[in-house]
Amino acid sequence: MLSVPQSVRVFVAREPVDFRRQFDGLAAIVRDAFDMDPCCGHVFVFFNKRRDRIKLLVFEHTGFWLHYKRLERGTFDWLVGEDHDGECVEVEARQLRLLLDGIDLRRAKFRRHFAEPLRIEGRRHGGGQRRSAS
Repeated sequence: MLSVPQSVRVFVAREPVDFRRQFDGLAAIVRDAFDMDPCCGHVFVFFNKRRDRIKLLVFEHTGFWLHYKRLERGTFDWLVGEDHDGECVEVEARQLRLLLDGIDLRRAKFRRHFAEPLRIEGRRHGGGQRRSAS
């Protein structure tokens, strides 16, 4: 099971990569193509050409983690929109979790959360007396 906290930044490669690449090859892509430090603790996501395999490269304290998933049927959904430029695109951690769980992100609807608590004025909750209809 993979857990990605909301505080971790997730970067997805726009182009497929050769899946014969391992730790050093993927770290070189992050360093050279993305112009980022692969040891920064962010999650870097790579797909193969058929999009039935995914690799996640993460540096944690003393070394790299390489997470690899191969689908038995189907393909991974597109995380990256067509309108983005550059070698990689940043996505939210929750989008990555949904993708790994097989959720179609184009049809998923994220509900809006309110920053302030909902207030209902003019009502008294609990302990109050009810008026009888006369």
